[in-house]
Amino acid sequence: MKGQEWYQEDDIAEAYEDKRFSGGGRYIDRREKTAVLEALSPLEDRRILEVACGTGRFTVTLADRGADIVGMDISEAMLEQGRRKAAAAGVEGQLSFLQGDAGRLPFPDDHFDAVFAMRFFHLAPDPEGFIEEMRRVTRDQVFFDTFNRYSTRSIYNWALPMGSRLYSDREARELAVGAGLEIAAVEHDFVLPYGFYRAIPKRIASPFRAVDTAVGRTPLGDRLASVSYWDARLP
Repeated sequence: MKGQEWYQEDDIAEAYEDKRFSGGGRYIDRREKTAVLEALSPLEDRRILEVACGTGRFTVTLADRGADIVGMDISEAMLEQGRRKAAAAGVEGQLSFLQGDAGRLPFPDDHFDAVFAMRFFHLAPDPEGFIEEMRRVTRDQVFFDTFNRYSTRSIYNWALPMGSRLYSDREARELAVGAGLEIAAVEHDFVLPYGFYRAIPKRIASPFRAVDTAVGRTPLGDRLASVSYWDARLP
């Protein structure tokens, strides 16, 4: 996987959320959590796997809302941050974190009600293989996001330390269909790329986000969006 060594360094894990979700990045965090919660709800007693859970942003949030959830990541440093977050939230007994390879999920077929991955497929060297594994271990739902090829994301994509794979709408749909899934719903957002929001304070980001959202509601919104959230189901 691109930038795998960089991603697993301790200092990257410690600073991961501050660099991405402080200031204007809070709008990214809020939108992503809304997308996940809306797609996976109702959560009570639902068995869920998060692939590439990182520091447990979503894992802890879903555990706090009643999900029976496992967070898996390749980076032990990221998982340690997740464990600390779970302890701080008082939900450490309601979830588990596991170090593992997304290409070989250590679970039997149909083990989970839902499997999801955020900020993952833009890094995946074998997206077809990974989504097939996700489909294998779920009995119902796979939820994931993609960064879009024909968007403002492409302007700075080359400069990212982990690289980034961009998808057209057709490629993302084919990814799901090729794994035997059907697209139940898709949402598009962020005409302005994530990197823009991360670079500015929240008070400055607020009016930009308002304009961004307004443009997203127009007929051009879906075509200009830099990120898409895909809700795929077993037929």
